[in-house]
Amino acid sequence: MATAALPIRTITIDEEDLQEIKRNAWGKQFKPAQLESEGSKEKATFGLRGGHTRNYFKKSYEVRLESGRTLHWNAEYDDPSMMRNALSFQFFNDIGVPSPETTHIWLVINGEAQGVYLEIEAVDELFFAKRKLKVQSLIYAVNDSADFSMTDPDTGHTKPSLFDGYELRQGEQPARKRLVGFIRNINSRKSSSFGSFAAKRLDVNAYLHWLAGAVLTGNYDGFDQNYALFETESTGKYRIIPWDYEGTWGRNCYGKPCGSDLVRIQGYNRLTRKLLAIPAYRRSYQALLQKLLSTSFTIDRLEPVIANMHNRLSPAIRSDYTRKASFDTFLSEPAFIQDYILERRQLIKRGLKSWLKE
Repeated sequence: MATAALPIRTITIDEEDLQEIKRNAWGKQFKPAQLESEGSKEKATFGLRGGHTRNYFKKSYEVRLESGRTLHWNAEYDDPSMMRNALSFQFFNDIGVPSPETTHIWLVINGEAQGVYLEIEAVDELFFAKRKLKVQSLIYAVNDSADFSMTDPDTGHTKPSLFDGYELRQGEQPARKRLVGFIRNINSRKSSSFGSFAAKRLDVNAYLHWLAGAVLTGNYDGFDQNYALFETESTGKYRIIPWDYEGTWGRNCYGKPCGSDLVRIQGYNRLTRKLLAIPAYRRSYQALLQKLLSTSFTIDRLEPVIANMHNRLSPAIRSDYTRKASFDTFLSEPAFIQDYILERRQLIKRGLKSWLKE
């Protein structure tokens, strides 16, 4: 059986409820359902998820289980490899940035095969408990206003609220005020005092690792959205987690080739600029990139991961007629991603060489 290599997830839901969910692409409703997975059954609620992908033929779903777990099922409709999110999160975990675990699955709804999906672990209380991380708050960056600046990216005017672009998902209301204060200090403090402020309120080393991951994988949208912030309980410092890395490894979020030079070595957003203006932090980031170029971001390290993921997916993708991209395109994706890695390595090396001379 072509799907034998992938775990099967089966959803049973009232057919009228299912059609109502699909008809209202931007709706927030969740309907009662039952999930059968690996021989066990559990009650759940079932609904749509995603941004622009909600209007696509192949929908992405969220499953909220009675046990408290939440599962994200991404169609990855724009990614011809179906691997970019999974490969990115695996890469981030490899370099020490806590990131969601992923599993490719074969989805069945009411007895009808839906094809291959990527199951992504939710970033929530269970995510942190599993990693033995105690947090004060969790805040999602939900749109491109989450760029740590005071200016609205669309209007060019001062933001009505410095919490624009964010959504509080865990913690009490004072967490909103703390983030607003953090952003205000980013923008108001001069370099002479910003360094010490950042050291008190931000896990700078963790942030630089996240920055390096976003730069190396080439996620242009990852600097002002598609991340989550959390405050650690022990230190009160912010740390950052990547989210939505479909537009990476040489393709944008619509699956179009975008070149290996789309993202500059310094990354983007106001916080990043302020950090890299401080010589000690800039040197730390430069040293980190050099280290990753010789360890995690190499063909030797990544090629086996890509090959293993691709080989496991291949039979199921061949049987999945819901995909936008052709099977031939899927077959060419490992070479496409490896070409990106080789080109990106050279661009980063050249960028570091000229940057270090400045």
